[in-house]
Amino acid sequence: MSAEKYIKNYINGALVPAVAGDYLENLTPSTGEVYSYLPDSGPADVDQAVKAAQEAFPGWSNAEPRTRFRLMMRIADIIEQNLEVYAKAEALDSGKPFTMSSTVDIPRAQSNFRFFATAALQFGSESHHMAGSAINYTLRQPLGVVGCISPWNLPLYLFTWKIAPALAAGNTVVAKPSELTPMTAFLLSQACIEAGLPAGVLNIVHGLGPKAGQAIVEHPGTKAISFTGGTKTGQHIARTAAPMFKKLSLELGGKNPNIIFADCDFDEMIVQTLRSSFSNNGQICLCGSRVYVQRPIYERFRDELVKRTQFLKVGPPLAKDTDLGALVSKAHMEKVQSYLSLAEVEGGKILCGGTPVNPGGIYEHGYYLRPAIVEGLPIDCRTNQEEIFGPVVSIAPFDTEAEALELANGTPYGLSATLWTQDVSRAHRMAEQLQAGIVWVNCWMLRDLRTPFGGMKQSGVGREGGQEALRFFTEPKNVCVKYY
Repeated sequence: MSAEKYIKNYINGALVPAVAGDYLENLTPSTGEVYSYLPDSGPADVDQAVKAAQEAFPGWSNAEPRTRFRLMMRIADIIEQNLEVYAKAEALDSGKPFTMSSTVDIPRAQSNFRFFATAALQFGSESHHMAGSAINYTLRQPLGVVGCISPWNLPLYLFTWKIAPALAAGNTVVAKPSELTPMTAFLLSQACIEAGLPAGVLNIVHGLGPKAGQAIVEHPGTKAISFTGGTKTGQHIARTAAPMFKKLSLELGGKNPNIIFADCDFDEMIVQTLRSSFSNNGQICLCGSRVYVQRPIYERFRDELVKRTQFLKVGPPLAKDTDLGALVSKAHMEKVQSYLSLAEVEGGKILCGGTPVNPGGIYEHGYYLRPAIVEGLPIDCRTNQEEIFGPVVSIAPFDTEAEALELANGTPYGLSATLWTQDVSRAHRMAEQLQAGIVWVNCWMLRDLRTPFGGMKQSGVGREGGQEALRFFTEPKNVCVKYY
């Protein structure tokens, strides 16, 4: 298994170039240089993939659950056996530290396959008895060919988060990874071939969103679309797919609040707040980008967070002492910097960070930025209302529980929220009223794959994870049998 210079599509069980023969440059963020090429696929490639998936669907959907279980577990084994290869590819592709890709991204990817492989053995039907009259039972049948489109921030982690439940439920898949981070999806293609996955069950098409992604969304042969990415792109997908009556699962942006009460465990809170602010350069939809701290501990918190942030090492992804690697692209780095300039215009004070970093040598032209903390911004400013998706957090004090709730709920987003308090009653009160699809109390990113995951408001529609994912990728059918 190897990361090759010329990436190929995986269609009908084979590795093939794009129909047109065109390629896109794939830059590594650590140096800003081209290090591989990916197919510039379009509608013709997607049509081939959909046709292959349609041909494979009868066999895969009617296969015994234990057959799907064995093949998916074999794929997970291959990922696990090649963890270092995958993790290095992920670090070079996305700019994240190897320490993160090897301990978070790749282990989670193989866990996704294992979890849903096991779920395929346990996914059952429901029945409802009408006393003395009839019995109803619910069949949950796979949809057919489904489209899965994933983002660049957690490439294989989120790619497999969609593919695994779709396959476990008996669907065949046409999937597109981000054009910014295609390498581990290509390695997954190799793993599927090695594992003996039947041709056409999974098809991976590389390319740009407006070409390859749009072709997947609008193709009449795809019955559902599962997408993770920006809210504007999600709106466009909905406009295309909804009139075609396709099922939609859209996990979109976040502008997540981190609410810290004075009675918190300060030492644990500060460690986790640093992590929730800047993990993966803040390029995680669940990062807490707005931090609200109760006034009695605000100054202590501010000074400690600034001090710890300044100690974070920004550097090359493969260096062992790197805390934050490179941002994913030059354009994204410029976007983050533009928000820092905007924050100052809006009245904010940058307490630390926000300046480019030059690690020197071959990394001189990489996309490195010091993590930034901004103070003094009002809730209604653009910096606090729009998703930056970078190593930038704003901090502000609050006095009362009601004020904290108003601040937390004061954006169009509702993906996640984090709450720090030792008052159990307050924790339950706040959790009930926070407008977020997931609420962490005294922790962050503590995930159980059995739980539903998704957002409210402009953070998306639908839920992923556990039984919710299997329900999304199946169609319920009621069968009513009257007694003789």
